[in-house]
Amino acid sequence: MKVNVLAFGIARDIMGGSMVGVEVPNACSIGVLKELLTNSYPALTRLSSFTIAVNGEYALPDRAIKSGDEVAIIPPVSGG
Repeated sequence: MKVNVLAFGIARDIMGGSMVGVEVPNACSIGVLKELLTNSYPALTRLSSFTIAVNGEYALPDRAIKSGDEVAIIPPVSGG
């Protein structure tokens, strides 16, 4: 299945746009998606961390992704 992944901040720069389509297995978890993303965009591994949100909520690695879910990469935030 194809999942549209929204990218913010530095993740958007690394991935070359604010939304990218990623082909994932039908029974895909957040952990598998993170692995697919870092394989496709190795520069993501240089981030100190990044979180993935599904439908507006932070998601744990074992969370399943369903067709139609809104998936977003949240890079580390800094500032004062």
